[in-house]
Amino acid sequence: MAQNRNAVAADFQVWLGSTVWPKAQRAGVSRSTFETALSGVTPKWDLPDLVIPGERADTTQRQAEFRPPAGYFAAGSLNTNANTGRQLMQRHAQTLARIERQTGVPAQIIVAIWGRESSFGNARIPHNAFQILSTKGFLSTRASYFTNELIAALQMVERGYASPAAMKSSWAGALGQPQFMPSNYLKYAADGNGDGRADIWGSADDTLASIGAYLRDHGWSAGRDWGFEVNVPNTVSCAMEGPHQARRISDWAAMGITRVNGRSFPAAEARENGFLLMPAGRYGPAFVVTSNFTVLKAYNESDVYALFVGHVGDRMRYGVGGFNSGWSALDSFARSDVRAMQQKLEAQGYDVGGADGLIGNKTRGAIGAWQTRNGMAATCYPNRAMLAAIAQQ
Repeated sequence: MAQNRNAVAADFQVWLGSTVWPKAQRAGVSRSTFETALSGVTPKWDLPDLVIPGERADTTQRQAEFRPPAGYFAAGSLNTNANTGRQLMQRHAQTLARIERQTGVPAQIIVAIWGRESSFGNARIPHNAFQILSTKGFLSTRASYFTNELIAALQMVERGYASPAAMKSSWAGALGQPQFMPSNYLKYAADGNGDGRADIWGSADDTLASIGAYLRDHGWSAGRDWGFEVNVPNTVSCAMEGPHQARRISDWAAMGITRVNGRSFPAAEARENGFLLMPAGRYGPAFVVTSNFTVLKAYNESDVYALFVGHVGDRMRYGVGGFNSGWSALDSFARSDVRAMQQKLEAQGYDVGGADGLIGNKTRGAIGAWQTRNGMAATCYPNRAMLAAIAQQ
């Protein structure tokens, strides 16, 4: 393996010179910036999702957002984020009020994202962004995407936004307290304290302003909620979940869906569209969510991520408690097992939203439809027996 990796490392250096440098040059990056940023950079072999020639690909899904939901909503994490976030909303109240006026994004949503992404700036972000992005640009399953992000990172240095040494990232190449990919920094990073810089590493004000700008530019609707926890009667199938089945919230109410707090849906919201969200199928809480929930998913494509942000934000601002329903412990699956199930369902005519190995809303809906067709009560979430039964069809 060592000899093989030595050969790959040599090819990596060739790639930097023959592929990355011409792209960087066309993007306005100087040779001195290129060499300073990438001097001594070698592949980081322990990153997930790499395709290393001569070795078995590691496609394990390590992100918590794509595992069964129960662990993501641990009470301790929810309470800590809400309590700390509430204190920080008070500390940064003036800045947040200005950002809310400028963007329409509520303070609690911005602060909840800050907490989820970097523990309010306290998380350790240890990696050299150039090593991460170049490794993934050369060896990952999304090589083109990460190569473009590498070019964007070089542009950041060229334009004086950060020094190479300051470019610390996550294992995925995300930067600073809001965890922006470099291309997002170039588009959305904002100066929140008026010093002429957008410092997403050291400035809370700039971090908060940048998150607000991102959500505004992705279509946040000022004055709308993100969603509501609801009771879904058995007469409404969990297979009706998902944005592709959105309808007016008043229509959901007419079908017997009610808010768990007993209140009516706000009149302004009832006139608008919303869609059913059941991240654990019938094994957990249910929600009717709005277009702003979709905007939160533009920050992170996971349903449970967006739900965490909305729920923690509500705790910060309104002092609400936990979810009305608990999250059941569910079976965990390798992405390859889920992908095999999705392919089987696709072959039977079900729309799973693409065989990506993730249990998204279309896959949950397809499971519910399959269960109904096979004489089972629809739960819209798989277990091991179900995977085995689908595999045999």
